[in-house]
Amino acid sequence: MYKIVEKRELNDQTTLMTIEAPNVSKHALAGQFIILRIDEQGERIPLTIADYDREKGLVTIIFQKVGATTKRLGLLSEGDALLDFAGPLGRASEFDGLKKVCVIGGGLGTAIAYPQAKAMHDLGIEVTGIAGFRNKDIIILEEEMGKVCDHLHIATDDGSNGNKGFVTNILKDLIEGGEKFDEVIAIGPLVMMRAVSELTRPYGIKTVVSMNSIMIDGTGMCGGCRVIVGGETKFACVDGPEFDGHLVDFDSAMRRGAFYREKEQISVNHKCRLTGETK
Repeated sequence: MYKIVEKRELNDQTTLMTIEAPNVSKHALAGQFIILRIDEQGERIPLTIADYDREKGLVTIIFQKVGATTKRLGLLSEGDALLDFAGPLGRASEFDGLKKVCVIGGGLGTAIAYPQAKAMHDLGIEVTGIAGFRNKDIIILEEEMGKVCDHLHIATDDGSNGNKGFVTNILKDLIEGGEKFDEVIAIGPLVMMRAVSELTRPYGIKTVVSMNSIMIDGTGMCGGCRVIVGGETKFACVDGPEFDGHLVDFDSAMRRGAFYREKEQISVNHKCRLTGETK
């Protein structure tokens, strides 16, 4: 069992949890993820490793309460435990040769952008962070990102934080203003990652995106997380989750992402015929 030692609500929909998982924290690196299961009846869901503490044996995850399992997860408290917490899974991020990087997080993607920025900051790489949210009420990790970014820009769609716009607006202004990035890392909704990739393409800036596909086993056997990259089929769980954004087929990824949407909604609204409870 994996004990929950910290629980913190970042906003109405987003929760941070720190889990006691010494074997995972011992090997965890930026860019990797875990797959958890709450109990024997629970489904397996992948979540990115947002932070880790090797000395204390702790791993931090951040999730939005949108599906049946994440809503159940959000009901747990400090002191409760998870049945399964498998990881670290996936390929770790590669930072060799980088001197100046722009890390972009869209919404919850900021929780994944944070460990990337932190790892590069610790390596002495100059990090510019850009984070975008719908409004100021759902901004997360502003303080944490500020500590690991040399320059941090936060924008909201409605301008409620005083900076209206999209992450692509900020990135374009920085590039046209003379910033020379070795690499751009974009993490968030598929439409955002595609927009960033299309923006950087004519400038020839290497762009890495994180494909958080639907997964079951996390070992490349089920094929549920397959994505098309450079015309070839790849598996996000073992070949990724990071890929060259200029080679990803975002259209097919969006179609696959929407495939189970109706069934997911049925699961969220499911009512037990025996107890009458909605689970």
